[in-house]
Amino acid sequence: MELTFWGVRGTCPIDRKDATRIGGNTPCASIETARGDWIVIDAGTGIYELGRRLAAAGPRPKRLSIFFTHFHLDHVQGLPFFEPLRDPGTEIVFYSPAEPRDLRAHLGRLMGAPFFPVAFEATASKKEFRRIDGRTIRVGGAAVSACPLNHPQGSVAYKIEEGGAAVVFATDTEPPAGGVDGWLAEFAREADVLVCDATFTPREYAAGRQGWGHGTWRDGAKLAAAARVRRLLLSHFSGWHTDRTVRAIERRARAVFAASDAAREGMRLSLPSA
Repeated sequence: MELTFWGVRGTCPIDRKDATRIGGNTPCASIETARGDWIVIDAGTGIYELGRRLAAAGPRPKRLSIFFTHFHLDHVQGLPFFEPLRDPGTEIVFYSPAEPRDLRAHLGRLMGAPFFPVAFEATASKKEFRRIDGRTIRVGGAAVSACPLNHPQGSVAYKIEEGGAAVVFATDTEPPAGGVDGWLAEFAREADVLVCDATFTPREYAAGRQGWGHGTWRDGAKLAAAARVRRLLLSHFSGWHTDRTVRAIERRARAVFAASDAAREGMRLSLPSA
């Protein structure tokens, strides 16, 4: 399967000359499975570019699965501008931890008057709404499961597995004081890639940001070591983190967990299936 990042910022998108390496769009990533299934994680502003690329590439996938970790604005704000949403030939299956009727209502409020001129229900694509809870579900050739995270109003981590390869997304989570989230470590056990929250530096976190539902690069590195994953990709970077700051974060994280890198817009990884 192929993993691509379309946005790795948290809170709000940015456009700064000192942050071009990492990029300024909010969270969105896609996985194309070996069988050609498309799985999208979150719909931050990065999903706009994903939709544009799908349209420019010729015949776009006729079925997409979009998984929301939660509904905070930085994770949904790009959806109104996602081109496949307006294509009558595309079927989109929306997943979240919420009940299907609540998921549909949340997206309806996102694209409703007076905030947006086109109602969500008026867009031309075919739509389904499903809840993901403790069960593992199948999306074509991939298995997708979820794990609850410590975040205000709730969030979940997702694990996508295909042919022996596994990717875990845990971008909005705060670890227990002084420790590692044992449930999350077990959920991510021996994954090929762990995408993890790195919103704050340890100094920023200590300066009054406890309880905000986010962690640090150090927390991510400790989690990766505890879960014995193959590679850690830090993500959900703060808008005040420049490329220089993120390079320093990478260096420090590698001192705790050697296989640490910063995720960035346009990064593409191929994970071979067994």
